[in-house]
Amino acid sequence: MKALIQRVRSANVVVDQQLIGSIEQGLLVLLAVESHDKPEAIEKMAHKLLNYRLFSDDNNKMNLSIQDIQGEILVVSQFTLAANTDKGLRPSFSRAADPAIASDYYERCVEQLKASSLKVETGKFAADMQVSLVNDGPVTFMLET
Repeated sequence: MKALIQRVRSANVVVDQQLIGSIEQGLLVLLAVESHDKPEAIEKMAHKLLNYRLFSDDNNKMNLSIQDIQGEILVVSQFTLAANTDKGLRPSFSRAADPAIASDYYERCVEQLKASSLKVETGKFAADMQVSLVNDGPVTFMLET
């Protein structure tokens, strides 16, 4: 699994001109499931997302996790992160998981995040989404399991 995470002051996702998810301070997570991912990747990714230290402490050091600050999480599926861009000028999506498997892993990861008691909002799997955000920093990392 791959997750492009961005520390945000706010973020939201719209589908068919309807707001379906919105958060204040926290993480925007763009999540991709790859064809080689095993079920263990779900728990590993959820753990990383909940515990990765990218929020500033009182000394302005990135020592705090989303749980430490009681922030919010917006998770959006984004299979394009699984693209192979090594050759040519058109991405190959052969590394992306089958949509049925990817949907299942995505939903299971979201459920693990929700178990943390943090506010967790989502996009809509496989939908055409418009995502807006106010990046804080900017702070952006790619996490992989």
